[in-house]
Amino acid sequence: MNDNGQDRITAETAGTLAGMFRERVTRTPDLVAYRQYDESDKQWKDYTWNDMAREVARWQSALTQEGLQPGDRVAIIMRNCIEWVQFEQAALGCGLVVVPLYTEDRAENIAYILNNAGAKVIFLQGSEHWEQLLEVHDRLGGLERILTLEPVTLPDNETRVRTVADWLPADGGTLREDDGEMDDLATIVYTSGTTGRPKGVMLSHRNILMNTDSALDVVLMRHDDTLLSFLPLSHTFERTVGYYIPMKMGSTVAYARSIPQLGEDLLTIRPTLLISVPRIYERVYNKIQAGLDEKSPLARKLFNLAVDVGWQRFEHRQG
Repeated sequence: MNDNGQDRITAETAGTLAGMFRERVTRTPDLVAYRQYDESDKQWKDYTWNDMAREVARWQSALTQEGLQPGDRVAIIMRNCIEWVQFEQAALGCGLVVVPLYTEDRAENIAYILNNAGAKVIFLQGSEHWEQLLEVHDRLGGLERILTLEPVTLPDNETRVRTVADWLPADGGTLREDDGEMDDLATIVYTSGTTGRPKGVMLSHRNILMNTDSALDVVLMRHDDTLLSFLPLSHTFERTVGYYIPMKMGSTVAYARSIPQLGEDLLTIRPTLLISVPRIYERVYNKIQAGLDEKSPLARKLFNLAVDVGWQRFEHRQG
């Protein structure tokens, strides 16, 4: 099997996804939780679990001021970043239900999902997604608050929009501990399905926590692992394997700047684990093969020998 039990927060210990976050902060407050590139400073920055707890508490305080009640829906349409995690953990800690949206979806689909879920708050990146909402502005009457990470240009009659920097309090105090029960609804994930409108899949805290427990029975992950996250967090695969499981184990997650910069980020971050889908690996493989075609026969032979040795080593480690 593996040694995941040493650092692992079990579903029973966590109770809820917010409970898992609180437990991780308690166990390893000073470990690096996330690594993200800061565009203003042009460098990668580390954020510990304690750093994240302070920010999540600020978000919780601000969401509470909006008068939201447990079970209310809040939506998010953002690229992968620490703010995605902070918003969701704060919402879950307030007993809210999180509805993730795809960053490249059509405005028509976004409007439908927001109305179908009954979302009262949405958190978005900036101008690109705000302009999408403006296309369906007359159909978003159910939204009570629109939060933007970056400043946007507003119409004169729009009073619901606030930038996060202006909306968050300076201090949020301590994390809430009244987030509900394991069988409470945690999230609604909308899929395109095969026909018709997007369908919302309702997942409880138990659904997700037990799924991560099962995954860790067969996949080795440790607190000293580093993952490079680039698949969208709006997708359940990345959200589970590249977000919840690392939190359960205390691993570090680094957020890639973009797909075009993925190669450079791999060299900088040097992750021990990479979560991907076949298409990405096919791209990498094809690029490598194209490069090999331009090399000498000796270089190709050495490369293939290295692959063979690597594969033998992998099989040996797997028994």
